[in-house]
Amino acid sequence: MPATEPAPVSLVLASRSPARLATLAAAGVTPRVVVSDVDEPAVLDAARAGFGGDLDPADAVLVLAQAKAEAVSRRLEDDEAADELSALVLGCDSMLELDGEVVGKPADAADARARWRSMRGRAAVLHTGHWLVDLRDDEDGGTRATFGASSATTVHFADVDDDEIDAYVATGEPLHVAGAFTIDGLGGPYVDRIEGDHHGVVGLSLPLLRELLGELGVPWRSLRDPR
Repeated sequence: MPATEPAPVSLVLASRSPARLATLAAAGVTPRVVVSDVDEPAVLDAARAGFGGDLDPADAVLVLAQAKAEAVSRRLEDDEAADELSALVLGCDSMLELDGEVVGKPADAADARARWRSMRGRAAVLHTGHWLVDLRDDEDGGTRATFGASSATTVHFADVDDDEIDAYVATGEPLHVAGAFTIDGLGGPYVDRIEGDHHGVVGLSLPLLRELLGELGVPWRSLRDPR
């Protein structure tokens, strides 16, 4: 007798990242996008005060992912007309760690060029935090759980010259992404290799998300669009 198919589960992505949305879409998942608009520096300052010191990058991305997911969850719960109230909410955040320092989005083109000159020919670690909030109704198996985990992928950058760096920065792409690079866009040719999940470098680790869903008893196929 064929196995019973699980009930479909709605996913809300608390991120404006086109790369995260495209990663889910390529895996057959179409989430509803609701941007959190949290004040990231304020969230990190509050976390540092609470912990009594600096956060390591793996903790920092998890703190921000949690803040985004929970902010969107509160918004959905406050909106009685929300069609996606019975859903799972996913928040994500990414940071690049180089020499123990966090490298976020560059402030401007000059900053992006300087960062690439410091990264070329070297390796750095891309940390991505994932946080899930279960807003499903009780009859849908909802748990009200809120939890997450982070992934880490080592990125080895090509030893590109100044002209290549200037040309890449001139495209504008590095100005909008953590670490001033992409692996799935114009920056791909400048990444020699990676160690770990390449989805994590894009900003959303599909294997890690599958594991988090498993902790809720939700199989991955429950998220996939009907065929």
